[in-house]
Amino acid sequence: MNVTDVRVRKIKGEGRMKAVASVTFDDAFVVHDIKVIEGQNGMFIAMPSRKTPDGEYRDIAHPINSETRTQLQTLILEKYNEMSDE
Repeated sequence: MNVTDVRVRKIKGEGRMKAVASVTFDDAFVVHDIKVIEGQNGMFIAMPSRKTPDGEYRDIAHPINSETRTQLQTLILEKYNEMSDE
């Protein structure tokens, strides 16, 4: 499965969440609401999640392995950084 599109929308404000991304796979499947967050050790992504009845948040879509997560994070953060330069 190949990433065919990455769209990033910046979030205005002073919070840690800096943007929201959508990633399209094979021009056939899209995952929305991937968050770009500024953490203590730099920028990272957080997958879309839902609050459970017990108050915890659980990812509703996520990579199965760390290689895929790293690939997604790299693509999204590159796009975010391109936007920051404009």
